[in-house]
Amino acid sequence: MTKLRILSGMRPTGKMHLGHLVGALENWVQLQDDYDCFYMVADWHALMSEYQNDTYLIRKYAYDNVIDWISAGIDPKRSTVFMQSDVPEHVELHMILSTITPIGWLERCPTYKEQMVELKDKDLSTYAFLGYPVLQASDILLYKANLVPVGEDQIPHLELTREIARRLNYLFSVKNNNPPLVPEPEAKLTRFPRLLGLDRRKMSKSYENAIHLSDSPQEIAAKVQMMFTDPSRLKKTDPGHPAECNVYAYYKVFADRLTDTLSQDCHQAKIGCTDCKKNLADLLINIVKPIRDKRAEIEKDSHYIKKVLSLGAEKAREVAGKTISEIHKAVFG
Repeated sequence: MTKLRILSGMRPTGKMHLGHLVGALENWVQLQDDYDCFYMVADWHALMSEYQNDTYLIRKYAYDNVIDWISAGIDPKRSTVFMQSDVPEHVELHMILSTITPIGWLERCPTYKEQMVELKDKDLSTYAFLGYPVLQASDILLYKANLVPVGEDQIPHLELTREIARRLNYLFSVKNNNPPLVPEPEAKLTRFPRLLGLDRRKMSKSYENAIHLSDSPQEIAAKVQMMFTDPSRLKKTDPGHPAECNVYAYYKVFADRLTDTLSQDCHQAKIGCTDCKKNLADLLINIVKPIRDKRAEIEKDSHYIKKVLSLGAEKAREVAGKTISEIHKAVFG
Protein backbone atom coordinates (compact mmCIF):
# COMPACT_ATOMS: atom_id res chain seq x y z
CA MET A 1 0.00 0.00 0.00
CA THR A 2 1.28 3.48 -0.92
CA LYS A 3 2.18 5.56 2.10
CA LEU A 4 0.69 9.01 2.60
CA ARG A 5 3.25 11.76 2.07
CA ILE A 6 4.39 14.32 4.64
CA LEU A 7 6.30 17.55 4.07
CA SER A 8 7.90 19.47 6.91
CA GLY A 9 10.85 21.81 7.22
CA MET A 10 12.92 24.08 9.42
CA ARG A 11 14.64 27.41 8.78
CA PRO A 12 18.44 27.23 9.27
CA THR A 13 18.86 30.42 11.29
CA GLY A 14 20.89 28.97 14.18
CA LYS A 15 21.91 25.79 15.95
CA MET A 16 19.37 23.12 16.85
CA HIS A 17 18.28 23.26 20.50
CA LEU A 18 16.10 21.31 22.92
CA GLY A 19 13.02 23.17 21.71
CA HIS A 20 13.57 21.80 18.22
CA LEU A 21 14.06 18.31 19.64
CA VAL A 22 10.76 18.14 21.52
CA GLY A 23 8.88 20.47 19.17
CA ALA A 24 9.67 18.72 15.90
CA LEU A 25 12.55 16.27 15.63
CA GLU A 26 11.17 13.58 17.94
CA ASN A 27 7.92 13.70 15.99
CA TRP A 28 9.73 13.59 12.64
CA VAL A 29 11.60 10.47 13.71
CA GLN A 30 8.37 8.67 14.62
CA LEU A 31 6.62 9.68 11.39
CA GLN A 32 9.28 7.91 9.30
CA ASP A 33 7.80 4.52 10.18
CA ASP A 34 4.39 5.13 8.65
CA TYR A 35 4.73 7.92 6.06
CA ASP A 36 6.70 8.93 2.99
CA CYS A 37 8.55 11.83 4.62
CA PHE A 38 10.14 14.82 2.92
CA TYR A 39 12.19 16.91 5.38
CA MET A 40 13.35 20.24 4.00
CA VAL A 41 16.02 22.72 5.04
CA ALA A 42 14.04 25.91 4.38
CA ASP A 43 16.91 28.19 3.39
CA TRP A 44 14.80 30.46 1.15
CA HIS A 45 12.54 31.07 4.15
CA ALA A 46 15.59 31.82 6.28
CA LEU A 47 16.78 34.41 3.77
CA MET A 48 13.47 36.27 4.13
CA SER A 49 14.28 37.22 7.72
CA GLU A 50 18.10 37.06 7.66
CA TYR A 51 18.88 38.96 4.45
CA GLN A 52 20.44 41.87 6.38
CA ASN A 53 22.81 39.59 8.30
CA ASP A 54 25.74 37.42 7.23
CA THR A 55 23.77 35.32 4.77
CA TYR A 56 26.63 32.84 4.28
CA LEU A 57 25.71 31.56 7.74
CA ILE A 58 22.45 30.16 6.37
CA ARG A 59 24.29 27.36 4.56
CA LYS A 60 26.62 26.84 7.52
CA TYR A 61 23.66 26.40 9.87
CA ALA A 62 21.89 24.24 7.27
CA TYR A 63 24.69 21.67 7.28
CA ASP A 64 24.96 21.84 11.07
CA ASN A 65 21.20 21.37 11.47
CA VAL A 66 21.12 18.32 9.22
CA ILE A 67 23.87 16.72 11.32
CA ASP A 68 21.57 17.11 14.33
CA TRP A 69 18.54 15.82 12.41
CA ILE A 70 20.37 12.63 11.52
CA SER A 71 21.93 12.37 14.98
CA ALA A 72 18.45 12.56 16.50
CA GLY A 73 17.18 9.70 14.34
CA ILE A 74 16.25 11.01 10.91
CA ASP A 75 17.30 8.32 8.42
CA PRO A 76 18.17 9.63 4.93
CA LYS A 77 17.52 6.14 3.56
CA ARG A 78 13.92 6.25 4.76
CA SER A 79 13.22 9.99 4.44
CA THR A 80 14.08 12.51 1.75
CA VAL A 81 16.31 15.16 3.33
CA PHE A 82 17.05 18.12 1.07
CA MET A 83 17.80 21.82 0.77
CA GLN A 84 14.95 23.96 -0.50
CA SER A 85 17.17 26.08 -2.78
CA ASP A 86 18.59 22.93 -4.42
CA VAL A 87 15.15 22.34 -5.95
CA PRO A 88 14.42 25.32 -8.27
CA GLU A 89 10.89 24.06 -8.87
CA HIS A 90 9.95 25.63 -5.52
CA VAL A 91 10.58 29.08 -6.99
CA GLU A 92 8.71 28.34 -10.22
CA LEU A 93 5.61 27.10 -8.43
CA HIS A 94 5.88 30.05 -6.04
CA MET A 95 5.67 32.39 -9.04
CA ILE A 96 2.60 30.61 -10.43
CA LEU A 97 0.85 30.63 -7.05
CA SER A 98 1.76 34.31 -6.54
CA THR A 99 -0.29 35.23 -9.61
CA ILE A 100 -3.47 33.71 -8.17
CA THR A 101 -3.17 34.55 -4.44
CA PRO A 102 -5.09 37.69 -3.35
CA ILE A 103 -3.07 40.11 -1.23
CA GLY A 104 -5.91 40.18 1.31
CA TRP A 105 -5.34 36.51 2.07
CA LEU A 106 -1.73 37.26 2.98
CA GLU A 107 -2.44 40.36 5.04
CA ARG A 108 -4.92 38.53 7.23
CA CYS A 109 -2.55 35.59 7.86
CA PRO A 110 -2.20 35.38 11.69
CA THR A 111 1.39 34.14 11.62
CA TYR A 112 2.42 37.06 9.41
CA LYS A 113 1.14 39.52 12.02
CA GLU A 114 2.74 37.57 14.87
CA GLN A 115 6.12 37.45 13.13
CA MET A 116 6.03 41.20 12.45
CA VAL A 117 5.64 41.79 16.20
CA GLU A 118 8.02 39.06 17.33
CA LEU A 119 10.81 40.04 14.93
CA LYS A 120 10.34 43.79 15.28
CA ASP A 121 14.12 44.27 15.36
CA LYS A 122 14.25 43.15 11.70
CA ASP A 123 12.97 45.00 8.65
CA LEU A 124 10.33 42.60 7.37
CA SER A 125 8.40 45.11 5.30
CA THR A 126 9.35 43.30 2.12
CA TYR A 127 7.48 41.74 -0.79
CA ALA A 128 9.03 38.34 -0.01
CA PHE A 129 8.05 38.29 3.63
CA LEU A 130 4.44 39.23 2.90
CA GLY A 131 4.36 36.39 0.38
CA TYR A 132 6.16 33.76 2.47
CA PRO A 133 2.91 31.76 2.96
CA VAL A 134 2.76 31.42 -0.84
CA LEU A 135 6.27 29.95 -0.88
CA GLN A 136 5.23 27.69 1.98
CA ALA A 137 2.23 26.57 -0.04
CA SER A 138 4.51 25.81 -2.99
CA ASP A 139 6.74 23.73 -0.69
CA ILE A 140 3.79 21.59 0.34
CA LEU A 141 1.93 21.36 -2.96
CA LEU A 142 5.05 20.67 -5.02
CA TYR A 143 5.33 17.25 -3.36
CA LYS A 144 1.57 16.70 -3.28
CA ALA A 145 1.87 16.26 0.47
CA ASN A 146 -1.20 14.69 2.04
CA LEU A 147 -0.34 15.72 5.58
CA VAL A 148 1.57 18.50 7.31
CA PRO A 149 2.57 18.14 10.99
CA VAL A 150 1.18 21.15 12.86
CA GLY A 151 -0.03 22.20 16.28
CA GLU A 152 -3.58 23.47 16.71
CA ASP A 153 -2.42 27.09 16.61
CA GLN A 154 -1.01 26.55 13.10
CA ILE A 155 -4.19 25.20 11.53
CA PRO A 156 -5.32 28.64 10.25
CA HIS A 157 -2.01 28.95 8.44
CA LEU A 158 -2.40 25.56 6.80
CA GLU A 159 -5.89 26.56 5.73
CA LEU A 160 -4.32 29.29 3.60
CA THR A 161 -2.34 26.61 1.75
CA ARG A 162 -5.58 24.68 1.27
CA GLU A 163 -7.28 27.79 -0.14
CA ILE A 164 -4.41 28.36 -2.56
CA ALA A 165 -4.55 24.69 -3.63
CA ARG A 166 -8.30 24.96 -4.14
CA ARG A 167 -7.89 28.09 -6.29
CA LEU A 168 -5.08 26.53 -8.33
CA ASN A 169 -7.12 23.41 -8.97
CA TYR A 170 -10.23 25.34 -9.96
CA LEU A 171 -8.62 27.90 -12.26
CA PHE A 172 -6.43 25.52 -14.22
CA SER A 173 -8.15 22.16 -14.04
CA VAL A 174 -11.47 21.63 -12.26
CA LYS A 175 -13.40 24.32 -14.15
CA ASN A 176 -12.42 22.48 -17.36
CA ASN A 177 -13.81 19.23 -15.92
CA ASN A 178 -10.33 17.83 -15.28
CA PRO A 179 -9.15 16.24 -12.00
CA PRO A 180 -7.44 18.42 -9.38
CA LEU A 181 -3.76 19.11 -9.94
CA VAL A 182 -2.78 18.84 -6.27
CA PRO A 183 -4.39 17.48 -3.11
CA GLU A 184 -5.55 19.83 -0.38
CA PRO A 185 -3.19 18.96 2.48
CA GLU A 186 -4.62 17.96 5.83
CA ALA A 187 -3.21 18.80 9.25
CA LYS A 188 -1.37 16.03 11.04
CA LEU A 189 -2.19 17.29 14.51
CA THR A 190 0.73 16.94 16.86
CA ARG A 191 1.21 17.92 20.46
CA PHE A 192 4.26 20.16 20.66
CA PRO A 193 5.49 20.51 24.26
CA ARG A 194 5.99 24.16 25.14
CA LEU A 195 9.58 24.76 26.15
CA LEU A 196 10.65 28.27 27.09
CA GLY A 197 14.21 29.52 27.03
CA LEU A 198 16.44 29.48 30.10
CA ASP A 199 15.19 32.96 31.01
CA ARG A 200 11.49 32.09 30.48
CA ARG A 201 11.35 34.05 27.23
CA LYS A 202 10.81 32.29 23.90
CA MET A 203 13.79 30.10 23.05
CA SER A 204 15.72 32.10 20.47
CA LYS A 205 19.24 32.49 19.13
CA SER A 206 18.92 36.27 19.54
CA TYR A 207 18.30 35.84 23.28
CA GLU A 208 21.10 33.26 23.69
CA ASN A 209 18.80 31.37 26.06
CA ALA A 210 18.85 27.87 24.59
CA ILE A 211 20.56 24.57 25.30
CA HIS A 212 21.86 23.32 21.97
CA LEU A 213 21.96 19.68 20.96
CA SER A 214 25.67 20.10 20.26
CA ASP A 215 26.48 21.61 23.69
CA SER A 216 29.05 19.79 25.82
CA PRO A 217 28.11 18.42 29.26
CA GLN A 218 29.98 21.32 30.83
CA GLU A 219 28.06 23.87 28.75
CA ILE A 220 24.73 22.24 29.60
CA ALA A 221 25.53 22.21 33.33
CA ALA A 222 26.59 25.87 33.25
CA LYS A 223 23.46 26.94 31.35
CA VAL A 224 21.10 25.05 33.66
CA GLN A 225 22.68 26.72 36.69
CA MET A 226 21.72 30.09 35.16
CA MET A 227 18.07 29.13 34.69
CA PHE A 228 15.30 31.20 36.25
CA THR A 229 13.57 29.49 39.16
CA ASP A 230 10.75 30.40 41.54
CA PRO A 231 11.19 34.19 42.03
CA SER A 232 9.48 34.10 45.44
CA ARG A 233 11.79 31.46 46.90
CA LEU A 234 14.69 33.37 48.40
CA LYS A 235 16.14 30.72 50.75
CA LYS A 236 16.38 26.94 50.61
CA THR A 237 14.09 26.72 53.65
CA ASP A 238 11.33 28.69 51.91
CA PRO A 239 8.50 26.58 50.45
CA GLY A 240 8.70 26.51 46.66
CA HIS A 241 6.07 27.06 44.00
CA PRO A 242 6.86 24.64 41.14
CA ALA A 243 4.22 26.13 38.84
CA GLU A 244 6.24 29.36 38.82
CA CYS A 245 9.58 27.63 38.19
CA ASN A 246 11.11 27.19 34.74
CA VAL A 247 13.30 24.33 35.96
CA TYR A 248 10.18 22.42 36.98
CA ALA A 249 8.69 23.13 33.55
CA TYR A 250 11.67 21.35 31.98
CA TYR A 251 11.08 18.34 34.22
CA LYS A 252 7.47 18.28 32.99
CA VAL A 253 8.72 17.94 29.43
CA PHE A 254 11.71 15.64 29.88
CA ALA A 255 10.89 13.57 32.99
CA ASP A 256 7.22 13.94 33.86
CA ARG A 257 7.38 10.75 35.96
CA LEU A 258 9.51 12.65 38.49
CA THR A 259 7.33 15.71 38.84
CA ASP A 260 4.90 14.52 41.52
CA THR A 261 7.71 13.73 43.96
CA LEU A 262 9.67 16.80 42.93
CA SER A 263 6.64 19.06 43.39
CA GLN A 264 6.05 17.72 46.89
CA ASP A 265 9.71 18.06 47.88
CA CYS A 266 9.82 21.59 46.52
CA HIS A 267 6.63 22.63 48.34
CA GLN A 268 8.03 21.23 51.58
CA ALA A 269 11.50 22.74 51.05
CA LYS A 270 13.12 19.29 51.04
CA ILE A 271 15.17 20.16 47.98
CA GLY A 272 16.87 23.42 47.08
CA CYS A 273 17.08 25.08 43.69
CA THR A 274 20.80 24.36 43.30
CA ASP A 275 20.34 20.60 43.76
CA CYS A 276 17.24 20.65 41.57
CA LYS A 277 19.23 22.32 38.79
CA LYS A 278 22.10 19.87 39.15
CA ASN A 279 19.71 16.93 38.80
CA LEU A 280 18.11 18.53 35.74
CA ALA A 281 21.52 19.13 34.17
CA ASP A 282 22.41 15.46 34.64
CA LEU A 283 19.08 14.47 33.08
CA LEU A 284 19.55 16.72 30.03
CA ILE A 285 23.18 15.65 29.56
CA ASN A 286 22.02 12.01 29.39
CA ILE A 287 19.27 12.89 26.91
CA VAL A 288 21.63 14.79 24.61
CA LYS A 289 24.55 12.33 24.91
CA PRO A 290 23.50 9.86 22.18
CA ILE A 291 22.84 12.77 19.82
CA ARG A 292 26.26 14.27 20.52
CA ASP A 293 27.93 10.86 20.14
CA LYS A 294 26.27 10.34 16.76
CA ARG A 295 27.22 13.90 15.74
CA ALA A 296 30.88 13.18 16.51
CA GLU A 297 30.70 10.07 14.33
CA ILE A 298 29.10 11.95 11.42
CA GLU A 299 31.64 14.78 11.61
CA LYS A 300 34.47 12.33 10.89
CA ASP A 301 33.34 12.34 7.25
CA SER A 302 33.45 15.95 6.05
CA HIS A 303 31.57 15.05 2.85
CA TYR A 304 28.74 13.03 4.38
CA ILE A 305 26.17 15.82 4.77
CA LYS A 306 26.85 17.11 1.26
CA LYS A 307 26.19 13.59 -0.05
CA VAL A 308 22.96 13.32 1.94
CA LEU A 309 21.68 16.65 0.65
CA SER A 310 22.76 15.92 -2.92
CA LEU A 311 20.94 12.59 -2.98
CA GLY A 312 17.95 14.17 -1.23
CA ALA A 313 17.81 16.92 -3.83
CA GLU A 314 17.80 14.31 -6.61
CA LYS A 315 14.86 12.49 -5.03
CA ALA A 316 13.03 15.75 -4.35
CA ARG A 317 13.57 17.05 -7.88
CA GLU A 318 12.24 13.82 -9.35
CA VAL A 319 8.92 14.38 -7.56
CA ALA A 320 8.94 18.18 -7.89
CA GLY A 321 9.76 18.02 -11.61
CA LYS A 322 6.78 15.81 -12.33
CA THR A 323 4.42 18.10 -10.39
CA ILE A 324 5.65 21.32 -11.96
CA SER A 325 5.44 19.73 -15.43
CA GLU A 326 1.79 18.84 -14.84
CA ILE A 327 0.98 22.33 -13.52
CA HIS A 328 2.95 24.07 -16.28
CA LYS A 329 1.01 22.12 -18.90
CA ALA A 330 -2.31 22.92 -17.22
CA VAL A 331 -1.46 26.64 -17.05
CA PHE A 332 0.17 27.20 -20.45
CA GLY A 333 -1.11 24.24 -22.44
